[in-house]
Amino acid sequence: MHDELEAVVVAFDEESGIATLTLDRPDSLNALNARMRTGIETGLDRLAERDADAEGVAVRAVVIEGAGGKAFCAGADINEFSGTSPGAFEPHTMRDSVGEFPAPVIAKIDGYCLGGGLELALACDFRLASESSRLGFPEVDLGILPGAGGIQYVARLADPSFATELAMTGEHITAERAADAGVVNHVHPDDEFEEEVAGFVETIAEKPPLAVRAIKDSGNVAVESDRHAGRKYDRRVFATLLETDDHAEGARAFADDDYDPEFTGR
Repeated sequence: MHDELEAVVVAFDEESGIATLTLDRPDSLNALNARMRTGIETGLDRLAERDADAEGVAVRAVVIEGAGGKAFCAGADINEFSGTSPGAFEPHTMRDSVGEFPAPVIAKIDGYCLGGGLELALACDFRLASESSRLGFPEVDLGILPGAGGIQYVARLADPSFATELAMTGEHITAERAADAGVVNHVHPDDEFEEEVAGFVETIAEKPPLAVRAIKDSGNVAVESDRHAGRKYDRRVFATLLETDDHAEGARAFADDDYDPEFTGR
């Protein structure tokens, strides 16, 4: 599968189950405009349709990356701000589409990851960055704040003080500092970045997909509800997973070192 939507290229490898959404406005450092936001939503919808048509689980992982080698996404296209009503620039649905996609979504950050681009990365389940990448919220210099929950995301991952400092100063911080704060999962040297990201994504894609999706949901429940509700959710889903073909495959492989399990998402 290879779809070239407006400002986004969607690729899907049927053998591995890994999909890639490439933000494709390199001349503007992949700045988010309406066409790109729609392209991301449409791309994820098409992947969801492929999943729905599959016998089991088709999509094991989704990678979002930026074209051009200079930026993941340098933020919202500020040209869209001019002459618009407060509700006209609405990035929330796109980020909800990313955050609510059932398979894990990985932000592959190489270069600038700023403003709305950082909020897009924060909506993903994992953020992997090259050593030379720079992250930040520059919105304060436009007299606004990150409008799609960026401060809330960072306050949850790091702490409120770090989040407000990042947004108030507008500073572009290093990937290492972002990782130290818990905002980025892993940082890799530039010359090893492609290989390291591929290895990480392949590791997740090879795991039993129903369990992976349940773990993603459990993490979201942990953030959005109290501990009692989270434990209740985990117990219920645990019982359901015990009845799956994937669990039987995993149990057989655990008992027999020579058996190579085939996880299908059933």
